Amino acid sequence: MSSMSHPPSAEQHDTAVEVILGVDTHKDVHVAAAVSIHGVLLDSRSYPTTAEGYQAMLDWALALGPIRRSGVEGTHSYGAALTRHLLTAGIGVIEVNQPDKAHRRRRGKTDAIDAEAAARAVLSGRATALAKAGDGHVERIRLFKLAKASATKSRAQAINQLKAVLVGADPALRDPMTGLSNPKLIRRCADLEPGQPDTPAAAAAYTLRLLARRIIELTSEVDDLNQRITEAINAHTPELLQRYGVGPDTAAALLVAAGDNPQRLTSESSFAALCGVSPIEMSSGKTQRRRLNRGGDRQANSALYMIVIARLRWDMRTRAYIDRRVSEGKTRREAIRCLKRYVARELYDLIARTPQQTSLPSTA
Repeated sequence: MSSMSHPPSAEQHDTAVEVILGVDTHKDVHVAAAVSIHGVLLDSRSYPTTAEGYQAMLDWALALGPIRRSGVEGTHSYGAALTRHLLTAGIGVIEVNQPDKAHRRRRGKTDAIDAEAAARAVLSGRATALAKAGDGHVERIRLFKLAKASATKSRAQAINQLKAVLVGADPALRDPMTGLSNPKLIRRCADLEPGQPDTPAAAAAYTLRLLARRIIELTSEVDDLNQRITEAINAHTPELLQRYGVGPDTAAALLVAAGDNPQRLTSESSFAALCGVSPIEMSSGKTQRRRLNRGGDRQANSALYMIVIARLRWDMRTRAYIDRRVSEGKTRREAIRCLKRYVARELYDLIARTPQQTSLPSTA
Protein backbone atom coordinates (compact mmCIF):
# COMPACT_ATOMS: atom_id res chain seq x y z
CA MET A 1 0.00 0.00 0.00
CA SER A 2 1.40 3.37 -1.01
CA SER A 3 0.32 6.92 -0.27
CA MET A 4 -0.12 9.70 -2.80
CA SER A 5 -1.54 12.45 -0.65
CA HIS A 6 -1.57 16.13 0.06
CA PRO A 7 -0.44 17.25 3.51
CA PRO A 8 -3.17 16.41 6.05
CA SER A 9 -5.44 19.28 6.92
CA ALA A 10 -7.40 19.97 10.08
CA GLU A 11 -10.53 18.92 8.24
CA GLN A 12 -9.24 15.35 8.10
CA HIS A 13 -9.87 14.99 11.77
CA ASP A 14 -13.37 16.47 11.75
CA THR A 15 -15.49 13.31 11.73
CA ALA A 16 -18.70 15.35 11.41
CA VAL A 17 -17.84 16.31 7.82
CA GLU A 18 -19.17 13.85 5.27
CA VAL A 19 -16.58 12.36 2.94
CA ILE A 20 -17.02 11.28 -0.67
CA LEU A 21 -14.86 8.35 -1.74
CA GLY A 22 -13.61 8.21 -5.33
CA VAL A 23 -11.83 5.18 -6.80
CA ASP A 24 -9.88 4.71 -10.01
CA THR A 25 -9.88 0.95 -10.56
CA HIS A 26 -7.23 -1.25 -12.15
CA LYS A 27 -6.49 -4.96 -12.33
CA ASP A 28 -3.99 -5.19 -9.46
CA VAL A 29 -4.28 -1.85 -7.64
CA HIS A 30 -7.14 0.56 -6.92
CA VAL A 31 -6.35 4.21 -6.21
CA ALA A 32 -8.74 5.96 -3.82
CA ALA A 33 -9.25 9.64 -3.04
CA ALA A 34 -11.33 11.20 -0.26
CA VAL A 35 -13.00 14.58 -0.80
CA SER A 36 -15.07 16.39 1.81
CA ILE A 37 -18.53 17.72 0.95
CA HIS A 38 -16.91 21.18 0.99
CA GLY A 39 -14.74 20.15 -1.96
CA VAL A 40 -11.47 19.75 -0.04
CA LEU A 41 -9.19 16.89 -1.08
CA LEU A 42 -8.34 15.08 2.15
CA ASP A 43 -6.06 12.30 1.03
CA SER A 44 -5.44 9.72 -1.70
CA ARG A 45 -3.91 6.26 -1.46
CA SER A 46 -3.52 3.02 -3.40
CA TYR A 47 -4.62 -0.43 -2.25
CA PRO A 48 -4.25 -3.94 -3.67
CA THR A 49 -7.29 -5.58 -5.26
CA THR A 50 -7.76 -8.15 -2.50
CA ALA A 51 -10.35 -8.58 0.24
CA GLU A 52 -7.84 -7.20 2.72
CA GLY A 53 -7.10 -4.28 0.40
CA TYR A 54 -10.80 -3.41 0.03
CA GLN A 55 -11.29 -3.43 3.79
CA ALA A 56 -8.14 -1.39 4.36
CA MET A 57 -9.40 1.20 1.88
CA LEU A 58 -12.74 1.36 3.66
CA ASP A 59 -11.14 1.67 7.10
CA TRP A 60 -8.86 4.46 5.85
CA ALA A 61 -11.76 6.39 4.31
CA LEU A 62 -14.02 6.00 7.35
CA ALA A 63 -11.24 7.34 9.56
CA LEU A 64 -11.48 10.61 7.61
CA GLY A 65 -15.23 11.01 8.15
CA PRO A 66 -18.63 9.39 7.62
CA ILE A 67 -19.21 8.02 4.11
CA ARG A 68 -22.60 7.55 2.44
CA ARG A 69 -21.60 7.83 -1.23
CA SER A 70 -18.73 6.72 -3.39
CA GLY A 71 -17.84 7.12 -7.07
CA VAL A 72 -16.18 4.14 -8.73
CA GLU A 73 -14.89 3.76 -12.27
CA GLY A 74 -15.48 0.42 -13.99
CA THR A 75 -18.11 -1.03 -11.65
CA HIS A 76 -18.81 -3.73 -14.28
CA SER A 77 -15.18 -4.81 -14.70
CA TYR A 78 -12.17 -4.03 -12.51
CA GLY A 79 -14.35 -2.38 -9.87
CA ALA A 80 -17.03 -5.11 -9.64
CA ALA A 81 -15.66 -6.82 -6.52
CA LEU A 82 -14.99 -3.49 -4.79
CA THR A 83 -18.54 -2.38 -5.62
CA ARG A 84 -19.97 -5.46 -3.89
CA HIS A 85 -17.73 -4.84 -0.88
CA LEU A 86 -18.86 -1.22 -0.54
CA LEU A 87 -22.54 -2.08 -0.99
CA THR A 88 -22.25 -4.77 1.67
CA ALA A 89 -20.82 -2.12 4.00
CA GLY A 90 -23.90 0.06 3.35
CA ILE A 91 -22.15 2.64 1.16
CA GLY A 92 -23.88 3.74 -2.01
CA VAL A 93 -21.86 3.24 -5.18
CA ILE A 94 -22.27 5.50 -8.20
CA GLU A 95 -20.91 4.57 -11.62
CA VAL A 96 -18.45 7.20 -12.82
CA ASN A 97 -17.30 7.53 -16.41
CA GLN A 98 -13.73 8.44 -17.24
CA PRO A 99 -13.00 12.19 -17.17
CA ASP A 100 -13.49 13.92 -20.51
CA LYS A 101 -10.49 14.86 -22.63
CA ALA A 102 -10.83 18.60 -21.97
CA HIS A 103 -10.63 17.99 -18.22
CA ARG A 104 -7.55 15.82 -18.65
CA ARG A 105 -5.83 18.40 -20.83
CA ARG A 106 -6.27 20.96 -18.08
CA ARG A 107 -5.31 18.82 -15.11
CA GLY A 108 -3.13 16.07 -16.52
CA LYS A 109 -3.50 12.33 -16.03
CA THR A 110 -2.57 10.30 -12.97
CA ASP A 111 -4.51 7.64 -11.11
CA ALA A 112 -4.78 9.93 -8.08
CA ILE A 113 -6.23 12.72 -10.23
CA ASP A 114 -8.75 10.28 -11.77
CA ALA A 115 -9.79 9.04 -8.32
CA GLU A 116 -10.28 12.62 -7.13
CA ALA A 117 -12.28 13.38 -10.29
CA ALA A 118 -14.53 10.40 -9.55
CA ALA A 119 -15.28 11.74 -6.08
CA ARG A 120 -15.92 15.25 -7.41
CA ALA A 121 -18.26 13.87 -10.10
CA VAL A 122 -20.44 12.45 -7.32
CA LEU A 123 -20.15 15.61 -5.23
CA SER A 124 -21.20 17.88 -8.10
CA GLY A 125 -24.04 15.63 -9.23
CA ARG A 126 -22.48 15.01 -12.64
CA ALA A 127 -22.47 11.27 -11.89
CA THR A 128 -25.81 9.98 -10.64
CA ALA A 129 -26.25 6.41 -11.97
CA LEU A 130 -26.27 3.87 -9.17
CA ALA A 131 -24.07 0.85 -9.83
CA LYS A 132 -25.54 -2.61 -10.32
CA ALA A 133 -25.43 -4.75 -7.21
CA GLY A 134 -24.23 -7.96 -8.90
CA ASP A 135 -25.08 -10.22 -5.95
CA GLY A 136 -28.27 -12.09 -6.89
CA HIS A 137 -30.18 -14.00 -9.54
CA VAL A 138 -29.42 -11.48 -12.30
CA GLU A 139 -25.67 -11.81 -11.81
CA ARG A 140 -26.14 -15.57 -12.11
CA ILE A 141 -28.07 -15.02 -15.35
CA ARG A 142 -25.34 -12.70 -16.67
CA LEU A 143 -22.62 -15.28 -16.09
CA PHE A 144 -24.64 -18.07 -17.71
CA LYS A 145 -25.42 -15.78 -20.63
CA LEU A 146 -21.73 -14.96 -21.03
CA ALA A 147 -20.79 -18.65 -21.10
CA LYS A 148 -23.59 -19.43 -23.55
CA ALA A 149 -22.50 -16.70 -25.96
CA SER A 150 -18.97 -18.09 -25.94
CA ALA A 151 -20.16 -21.67 -26.51
CA THR A 152 -22.54 -20.60 -29.29
CA LYS A 153 -19.81 -18.67 -31.08
CA SER A 154 -17.35 -21.57 -30.80
CA ARG A 155 -19.97 -24.02 -32.08
CA ALA A 156 -20.72 -21.87 -35.13
CA GLN A 157 -16.99 -21.62 -35.84
CA ALA A 158 -16.56 -25.40 -35.53
CA ILE A 159 -19.51 -26.05 -37.88
CA ASN A 160 -18.02 -23.71 -40.49
CA GLN A 161 -14.64 -25.41 -40.16
CA LEU A 162 -16.20 -28.86 -40.51
CA LYS A 163 -17.96 -27.88 -43.73
CA ALA A 164 -14.81 -26.26 -45.07
CA VAL A 165 -12.84 -29.45 -44.47
CA LEU A 166 -15.58 -31.53 -46.07
CA VAL A 167 -15.60 -29.39 -49.23
CA GLY A 168 -11.97 -30.24 -49.95
CA ALA A 169 -12.14 -33.86 -48.75
CA ASP A 170 -11.75 -36.92 -50.95
CA PRO A 171 -14.98 -37.72 -52.89
CA ALA A 172 -15.11 -41.15 -51.27
CA LEU A 173 -15.47 -39.39 -47.90
CA ARG A 174 -17.52 -36.41 -49.07
CA ASP A 175 -20.13 -37.99 -51.40
CA PRO A 176 -21.94 -40.16 -48.79
CA MET A 177 -22.53 -37.01 -46.72
CA THR A 178 -23.88 -34.80 -49.50
CA GLY A 179 -27.38 -33.50 -48.82
CA LEU A 180 -27.44 -34.41 -45.12
CA SER A 181 -28.95 -31.97 -42.65
CA ASN A 182 -26.60 -30.43 -40.10
CA PRO A 183 -27.56 -32.77 -37.23
CA LYS A 184 -27.18 -35.89 -39.40
CA LEU A 185 -23.95 -34.60 -40.93
CA ILE A 186 -22.43 -33.92 -37.51
CA ARG A 187 -23.48 -37.31 -36.20
CA ARG A 188 -22.10 -39.08 -39.28
CA CYS A 189 -18.76 -37.26 -38.92
CA ALA A 190 -18.63 -38.03 -35.19
CA ASP A 191 -18.97 -41.76 -35.98
CA LEU A 192 -16.08 -41.84 -38.46
CA GLU A 193 -13.31 -44.29 -37.69
CA PRO A 194 -10.27 -42.22 -36.66
CA GLY A 195 -7.61 -44.62 -37.91
CA GLN A 196 -4.04 -43.46 -38.27
CA PRO A 197 -3.95 -39.95 -39.86
CA ASP A 198 -0.94 -40.73 -42.03
CA THR A 199 -2.51 -39.63 -45.35
CA PRO A 200 -4.45 -36.49 -46.33
CA ALA A 201 -7.68 -38.51 -46.63
CA ALA A 202 -7.18 -40.10 -43.19
CA ALA A 203 -6.25 -36.72 -41.70
CA ALA A 204 -9.46 -35.23 -43.11
CA ALA A 205 -11.54 -38.01 -41.53
CA TYR A 206 -9.72 -37.55 -38.22
CA THR A 207 -10.33 -33.77 -38.31
CA LEU A 208 -14.00 -34.17 -39.22
CA ARG A 209 -14.51 -36.57 -36.33
CA LEU A 210 -12.74 -34.22 -33.91
CA LEU A 211 -14.75 -31.18 -35.02
CA ALA A 212 -18.05 -33.08 -34.95
CA ARG A 213 -17.48 -34.28 -31.38
CA ARG A 214 -16.53 -30.76 -30.37
CA ILE A 215 -19.81 -29.48 -31.87
CA ILE A 216 -21.81 -32.11 -29.97
CA GLU A 217 -20.10 -31.16 -26.71
CA LEU A 218 -20.69 -27.45 -27.28
CA THR A 219 -24.35 -28.13 -28.14
CA SER A 220 -24.70 -29.94 -24.83
CA GLU A 221 -23.18 -26.91 -23.06
CA VAL A 222 -25.58 -24.53 -24.80
CA ASP A 223 -28.60 -26.68 -23.89
CA ASP A 224 -27.50 -26.89 -20.26
CA LEU A 225 -26.95 -23.15 -20.06
CA ASN A 226 -30.33 -22.48 -21.68
CA GLN A 227 -31.98 -24.53 -18.95
CA ARG A 228 -30.04 -22.76 -16.20
CA ILE A 229 -30.89 -19.33 -17.61
CA THR A 230 -34.58 -20.24 -17.77
CA GLU A 231 -34.55 -21.54 -14.19
CA ALA A 232 -32.81 -18.38 -12.93
CA ILE A 233 -35.32 -16.14 -14.75
CA ASN A 234 -38.25 -18.09 -13.28
CA ALA A 235 -36.72 -17.72 -9.82
CA HIS A 236 -36.36 -13.95 -10.30
CA THR A 237 -39.22 -12.78 -12.55
CA PRO A 238 -41.44 -15.72 -13.59
CA GLU A 239 -44.04 -13.43 -15.21
CA LEU A 240 -41.49 -12.16 -17.73
CA LEU A 241 -41.41 -15.37 -19.78
CA GLN A 242 -45.20 -15.41 -19.88
CA ARG A 243 -45.35 -12.19 -21.90
CA TYR A 244 -45.93 -12.57 -25.61
CA GLY A 245 -42.72 -12.76 -27.64
CA VAL A 246 -40.38 -12.88 -24.61
CA GLY A 247 -37.97 -15.82 -24.52
CA PRO A 248 -35.07 -16.74 -22.24
CA ASP A 249 -32.47 -14.83 -24.28
CA THR A 250 -34.45 -11.59 -24.55
CA ALA A 251 -35.59 -11.75 -20.92
CA ALA A 252 -31.99 -12.34 -19.80
CA ALA A 253 -30.70 -9.33 -21.77
CA LEU A 254 -33.33 -7.02 -20.21
CA LEU A 255 -32.76 -8.30 -16.68
CA VAL A 256 -28.99 -7.94 -17.02
CA ALA A 257 -29.45 -4.35 -18.20
CA ALA A 258 -31.57 -3.54 -15.13
CA GLY A 259 -29.31 -5.41 -12.70
CA ASP A 260 -30.00 -7.08 -9.37
CA ASN A 261 -31.19 -3.75 -7.94
CA PRO A 262 -33.75 -2.47 -10.50
CA GLN A 263 -34.91 0.08 -7.93
CA ARG A 264 -31.89 2.14 -9.05
CA LEU A 265 -34.02 2.98 -12.12
CA THR A 266 -36.31 5.75 -10.99
CA SER A 267 -38.97 5.38 -13.71
CA GLU A 268 -39.92 3.51 -16.84
CA SER A 269 -38.47 6.36 -18.89
CA SER A 270 -35.05 5.77 -17.29
CA PHE A 271 -35.32 2.09 -18.22
CA ALA A 272 -36.20 3.09 -21.79
CA ALA A 273 -33.16 5.37 -21.88
CA LEU A 274 -31.01 2.55 -20.51
CA CYS A 275 -32.22 0.35 -23.39
CA GLY A 276 -31.66 3.13 -25.94
CA VAL A 277 -35.32 3.36 -27.01
CA SER A 278 -36.10 6.86 -25.75
CA PRO A 279 -35.88 9.55 -28.47
CA ILE A 280 -33.47 12.40 -27.77
CA GLU A 281 -34.57 16.01 -28.11
CA MET A 282 -32.70 17.91 -30.84
CA SER A 283 -34.72 21.13 -30.98
CA SER A 284 -33.33 24.57 -31.67
CA GLY A 285 -35.17 27.80 -32.35
CA LYS A 286 -38.21 27.12 -34.51
CA THR A 287 -37.04 23.60 -35.29
CA GLN A 288 -38.68 21.04 -33.03
CA ARG A 289 -37.52 17.46 -33.56
CA ARG A 290 -36.15 14.34 -31.94
CA ARG A 291 -33.46 11.98 -33.08
CA LEU A 292 -32.81 8.29 -32.62
CA ASN A 293 -31.08 7.32 -29.38
CA ARG A 294 -27.95 5.40 -30.37
CA GLY A 295 -26.78 4.99 -26.80
CA GLY A 296 -27.88 2.68 -24.02
CA ASP A 297 -27.40 -1.06 -23.63
CA ARG A 298 -27.36 -2.39 -27.19
CA GLN A 299 -28.09 -5.97 -26.16
CA ALA A 300 -31.22 -4.81 -24.34
CA ASN A 301 -32.12 -2.72 -27.38
CA SER A 302 -31.72 -5.78 -29.60
CA ALA A 303 -33.85 -7.84 -27.20
CA LEU A 304 -36.72 -5.33 -27.46
CA TYR A 305 -36.42 -5.42 -31.25
CA MET A 306 -36.64 -9.23 -31.28
CA ILE A 307 -39.73 -9.12 -29.06
CA VAL A 308 -41.40 -6.64 -31.42
CA ILE A 309 -40.53 -8.74 -34.48
CA ALA A 310 -41.97 -11.86 -32.82
CA ARG A 311 -45.18 -10.01 -32.03
CA LEU A 312 -45.37 -8.64 -35.55
CA ARG A 313 -45.26 -12.18 -36.89
CA TRP A 314 -47.99 -13.66 -34.69
CA ASP A 315 -49.91 -10.92 -32.84
CA MET A 316 -52.78 -9.32 -34.76
CA ARG A 317 -52.94 -6.26 -32.46
CA THR A 318 -49.28 -5.49 -33.16
CA ARG A 319 -49.86 -5.78 -36.90
CA ALA A 320 -52.87 -3.48 -36.66
CA TYR A 321 -50.79 -0.92 -34.76
CA ILE A 322 -48.06 -0.94 -37.42
CA ASP A 323 -50.65 -0.55 -40.20
CA ARG A 324 -52.26 2.38 -38.40
CA ARG A 325 -48.99 4.23 -37.80
CA VAL A 326 -47.90 3.68 -41.41
CA SER A 327 -51.24 5.08 -42.61
CA GLU A 328 -50.53 8.16 -40.46
CA GLY A 329 -47.33 8.82 -42.37
CA LYS A 330 -44.68 7.01 -40.35
CA THR A 331 -42.32 4.54 -41.93
CA ARG A 332 -42.38 0.92 -40.83
CA ARG A 333 -39.03 1.40 -39.14
CA GLU A 334 -40.32 4.40 -37.17
CA ALA A 335 -43.40 2.45 -36.11
CA ILE A 336 -41.20 -0.39 -34.86
CA ARG A 337 -39.20 2.11 -32.81
CA CYS A 338 -42.44 3.29 -31.20
CA LEU A 339 -43.35 -0.32 -30.39
CA LYS A 340 -39.95 -0.88 -28.77
CA ARG A 341 -40.68 2.06 -26.48
CA TYR A 342 -44.08 0.62 -25.54
CA VAL A 343 -42.64 -2.83 -24.87
CA ALA A 344 -39.97 -1.28 -22.62
CA ARG A 345 -42.75 0.39 -20.61
CA GLU A 346 -44.72 -2.85 -20.37
CA LEU A 347 -41.82 -5.01 -19.22
CA TYR A 348 -40.36 -2.40 -16.86
CA ASP A 349 -43.40 -2.82 -14.63
CA LEU A 350 -42.51 -6.50 -14.20
CA ILE A 351 -38.79 -5.94 -13.71
CA ALA A 352 -39.09 -3.00 -11.31
CA ARG A 353 -41.62 -4.55 -8.95
CA THR A 354 -39.51 -7.68 -8.47
CA PRO A 355 -38.22 -7.63 -4.88
CA GLN A 356 -34.47 -7.60 -4.58
CA GLN A 357 -33.34 -11.16 -4.01
CA THR A 358 -29.85 -12.33 -3.28
CA SER A 359 -29.25 -16.00 -4.03
CA LEU A 360 -25.49 -15.62 -3.82
CA PRO A 361 -23.53 -14.40 -0.80
CA SER A 362 -21.96 -10.98 -1.24
CA THR A 363 -18.22 -11.47 -1.37
CA ALA A 364 -15.35 -9.18 -2.17
